[in-house]
Amino acid sequence: MNASPNRRHVLGLYGEKLAGNYLQAQGYEILERNWHCRLGEIDLIVRDQNRYVFVEVKTRNGSGYGHPFEAITQEKLGRLRKLVSEWCRHRQLSGIDVRIDAISVLVDRGRVQVEHLKQVF
Repeated sequence: MNASPNRRHVLGLYGEKLAGNYLQAQGYEILERNWHCRLGEIDLIVRDQNRYVFVEVKTRNGSGYGHPFEAITQEKLGRLRKLVSEWCRHRQLSGIDVRIDAISVLVDRGRVQVEHLKQVF
């Protein structure tokens, strides 16, 4: 049985919070959470020294629907690239160093596993 939309939303927020905490512990500076525009949403925008990193967070409760990274399709990556361009345009930034990362949060029987993939496109 699928989780209700509210439970999925709460799980997603939990995963995004854990991902943010993980990145901060790795020395990243959190700039924005859940930035959105007409094209969609970027879960986390962080800075790693002089590089802006745009992070897609995927959270799963158990492995019944596959690994969280499996939900990041080529279509999703294409949308993320457009969102990064839109964020830069909105902030009037050009010529900056950017990267798109993905973080998976897998919650399974009380255990939490966080994985970070850099430069996913």
